[in-house]
Amino acid sequence: MNDALQEIHNFLPCRTPHRWIENALDQQALMLIDHAHCEKKAASTALSLMYRYVDNTELLNKMSRLAREELRHFEQVLAIMKKRGVTYDHLTPARYAAGLRREVRTDDPGRLVDVLIVGAIIEARSCERFAALAPHLDDRLAEFYTGLLKSEARHYQDYLALAEQANGGPVDERVRVFLDIEQSLIEEPDTEFRFHSGPVL
Repeated sequence: MNDALQEIHNFLPCRTPHRWIENALDQQALMLIDHAHCEKKAASTALSLMYRYVDNTELLNKMSRLAREELRHFEQVLAIMKKRGVTYDHLTPARYAAGLRREVRTDDPGRLVDVLIVGAIIEARSCERFAALAPHLDDRLAEFYTGLLKSEARHYQDYLALAEQANGGPVDERVRVFLDIEQSLIEEPDTEFRFHSGPVL
């Protein structure tokens, strides 16, 4: 797992700011609620790709597996929340995913390439944040977040491989475009804490 995490650290443009980790530790109930929303959204994204690109067998297989895993994670977060007396509720979405998706092209194959790159970046950042948080959490939550690292790292790799397939070759140039946006979203101060927010000062 150390190799996969190192690959993700090499891929992402920056580490999570320490102030964000402090925000998360101060608002663990909110962190769990938004984490549940993120898992559900990840499953939804995978399913929407399956509906849109029905002729891409490799994408169908990988997204089917990914959706099942994300829904299982959703159930696991809900179970942890129930034990802790945290109520699952609606939340306004973070600016993060919308900020990344603004740059997605409108026509295929560019659209598919960009959506898959955004998926890879979101999964990589989730993995990085689980690893950054785990040493600061109670044993149960730390064990859960550490356990998620392997699947999130694989999801990142799957998304990136599918992007290269859709592009018919390397996607480095488009990846750099989205990573520049991602760095701003992660490092610049945010107005409200979310799992993928910037630091709230």
